[in-house]
Amino acid sequence: MTKLPIGPVMIDVESFTLSSSEKQKINHPNTGAVILFSRNYSSPEQIAKLIQDIRHARNGHILIAVDQEGGRVQRFQTGFTRLPPVADFAQSPELAEPAGWLMAAELLSLGVDFSFAPVLDIDCGVSEIIGNRSFSQDPKLASQLASSFRKGMKAAGMAATGKHFPGHGAVALDSHLTLPVDERGLQTIRKKDILPFKQLIAEGLEAIMPAHVVYPQVDSLPAGFSSKWIQNILRTELNFNGVVFSDDLSMEGAASIGDFSQRARLAMEAGCDMVLVCNNPIAAEAVLSSIPIIENKVREQRLKTMCGKFNLSRKQLLQSDKWRQVSKQINSMTANA
Repeated sequence: MTKLPIGPVMIDVESFTLSSSEKQKINHPNTGAVILFSRNYSSPEQIAKLIQDIRHARNGHILIAVDQEGGRVQRFQTGFTRLPPVADFAQSPELAEPAGWLMAAELLSLGVDFSFAPVLDIDCGVSEIIGNRSFSQDPKLASQLASSFRKGMKAAGMAATGKHFPGHGAVALDSHLTLPVDERGLQTIRKKDILPFKQLIAEGLEAIMPAHVVYPQVDSLPAGFSSKWIQNILRTELNFNGVVFSDDLSMEGAASIGDFSQRARLAMEAGCDMVLVCNNPIAAEAVLSSIPIIENKVREQRLKTMCGKFNLSRKQLLQSDKWRQVSKQINSMTANA
């Protein structure tokens, strides 16, 4: 039987184990990835088994993702090193690269391909949903720290995803709950928010996730549905050739676009390589069935770059001097925060 390529849709699963319907969805030709949440995690052993079962359910490769930034956004905690909010690295810049390595190595050792990190948003002091998820309010420092964090991820064998392009840090509203509007002009955004994206793209950043934010001075559509942002600015102006992931289409920031099938279609037409449909199994089924099943070699090649390099088992990792040293440093940092 011919192996299925990595499809353009990222879905989730309900619990610690797979249902028969979830196994069918995982093997749908349009499925390409599964994102895991806190509700899927009880222990390192359990998550490793769930990941193994997800892979077995698909006739072909599938990507496994998670949000494991640190601070408020760390889905797997028990049995993992507790990571500080990345804003803390401004005080300990020498630990940004080791922390990126640690985050990635711990996930890879259990079979996770990648974490949606690092956050490249510039904290402008108004966004509670970003806040200390941002490396800094200073674009140059944020760029340097994010670059170091990504360097650590890469050393461990993990591709990075910069988010949320072109910047979510200047709006107070949370795009999970509503559609934020950023009234600033493109020149202002270029001079500040885009700087970390520009630097990491030049360094080989593998993936980017656009924001569910409208920048009306540039386009009336949210960035993740805008060909102006994705094709004209990200691809052409910034010369980005990696993966573009939509943010979750279930978020309220995407609701103005239409139903889930319309959201997925417009995101892909704008230039997203993979769309995320989370926390809504019925919507995921609708998106999987509505997208035409077509071969897209460029998209497949991009998505393959997100495959993790699984160099160490969990046992080997925990026995390594590097893990012991870095975990101790990060634990100390977190305890002193």
